[in-house]
Amino acid sequence: MFVDKVRITVVGGRGGDGAVAFHREKYVASGGPDGGDGGHGGSVVLRVNDNLSTLLDFRYKRKYAAQAGVNGQGRKMAGKRGENLIIEVPRGTVVRDAQSGAIICDMSGDEDFVLARGGRGGWGNAHYATPTRQVPRFAKAGLKGQERDVILELKLLADVGLVGFPNVGKSTLLSVTSNARPKIANYHFTTLFPNLGVIYVDEGVSFVMADIPGIIEGAAEGAGLGHDFLRHIDRCRLLIHVVDVSGCEDRDPVADFEAINRELADYSEDLASRPMIVAANKADLLPPDSDNLQRLQKAAEAAGCPFYVISAGTTKGTRELMRAAAGLLRQLPPVKVFEPEYVEEIAQAVRPEDFQIEHYGSTWLVTGEWISRLVENINFDDYESRNYFDQQLRRCGLFTRLEEEGIQEGDTVDIYDFEFEYQK
Repeated sequence: MFVDKVRITVVGGRGGDGAVAFHREKYVASGGPDGGDGGHGGSVVLRVNDNLSTLLDFRYKRKYAAQAGVNGQGRKMAGKRGENLIIEVPRGTVVRDAQSGAIICDMSGDEDFVLARGGRGGWGNAHYATPTRQVPRFAKAGLKGQERDVILELKLLADVGLVGFPNVGKSTLLSVTSNARPKIANYHFTTLFPNLGVIYVDEGVSFVMADIPGIIEGAAEGAGLGHDFLRHIDRCRLLIHVVDVSGCEDRDPVADFEAINRELADYSEDLASRPMIVAANKADLLPPDSDNLQRLQKAAEAAGCPFYVISAGTTKGTRELMRAAAGLLRQLPPVKVFEPEYVEEIAQAVRPEDFQIEHYGSTWLVTGEWISRLVENINFDDYESRNYFDQQLRRCGLFTRLEEEGIQEGDTVDIYDFEFEYQK
């Protein structure tokens, strides 16, 4: 099964929590806090694997999470960092943001790409010791890893793309000019997925050619199979437009030539402007009284396209066509690599005063990212930790805001399931 587009979720590993511990050693009085830091979470990393040619593996697994960091320990021992999760993809895979559709990266080179970063590990209580707070009984919790939904889209890396209506001989042309062995039969849509072949022209001269399922009118709007696979010729530097001039299916080659060009333009103006060679195929089956060849040649010349007469079935003219393609490729820029479009939002510093207050009768619900992190880091069983929590709430202005909004003595304040009775 050929799969070339999938949606997955990637999650960086959570950072490990810092440890609350105290030094214990014979003959050492008041050893002090020595809780170690938590390890950083692992990241989700993309890597190119040239042995892969499809995204089939992602059809059955849609969520990928890296390993979390290990919690810190006593004796100031830091937790182990979480291992990165390596995801292998075929070369030519384009990664898009699922929400905006913007390109995040193009996996066409050999460098790895960090798709979801792991969270930072939390500090142990050794970091919080001060001359006035010598026995901190709290530590910092690890942060969550980055989570994002992305779309993986495979765009084949090929120099030349074969386009044309179904059953015009594209797969036959690929089979007689390369070692590729696509399925060939005398019915429409024999080709159900793209095929690649390497064309060897001369010593040291070769290129990659892609054959996609036949395009029909309306393909750019989703008709037939062409709409699903046109993306595979997005990178091609040169197009070879294969046209059946034999008339054996009662089709007009000029009308076919113009129809395919319209579909390419509807799909992408950039694709329609690529250099194109017109290959008049099945010339050996052309009736003696037919003017199809002459009319198609005029249409190709009017469009500024080189014109070649071939017969893929008998290989007549195919070598000359491949030589011409190789000659044009020497003058064209390299295979297109898509530049990143996605601009990652810079995380703004979370300020203590950025919190929300909701009032329900005698209950006051307080929410906010900074306060959420603060609650995670407090040991409410420890008196000193609770005092530290109270100091932080006063410093961020929570109690002042509550009084301005009309809180009464005895009302309940709920901060992420930690409740207390307000006293002035």
